Amino acid sequence: MNHLRAVAACLLFTAAALAADIPRIAPAEAAKLVAEGKAVLVDIREPREWAQSGVAEPAVLLPKSDFDGDQRQWKAFLAANRDQQLILYCGSGGRASVVGSILAEKGIKVANAGGLRDWSKAGLPLRKVNEKEK
Repeated sequence: MNHLRAVAACLLFTAAALAADIPRIAPAEAAKLVAEGKAVLVDIREPREWAQSGVAEPAVLLPKSDFDGDQRQWKAFLAANRDQQLILYCGSGGRASVVGSILAEKGIKVANAGGLRDWSKAGLPLRKVNEKEK
């Protein structure tokens, strides 16, 4: 049992170390870069979360579950946006850090805008998700 705890602690430490390499960006700065066409904002939460709370107005919706799985949505998106800076957000910033770390290892310019609540607290616009987006 202690061995499993040690392995789990090591994995958490490794994930945290990788996540530390992803720059954080303030929501207002993220919104500015997206408005200027210099970045794409990506909400990596899950469809049920999008439906519950809405999403950042300019966000592209790509669930982390697809990223972790067969990447049906992510592959096409990444191919079309390979040269763009990607700004990720999720519920609190944790999942965005994990996905961002993997993308950064692939040479993609990526930043973490934290969570939807950060976007909302900054007074930035939200939108409801329509059925086609889920």
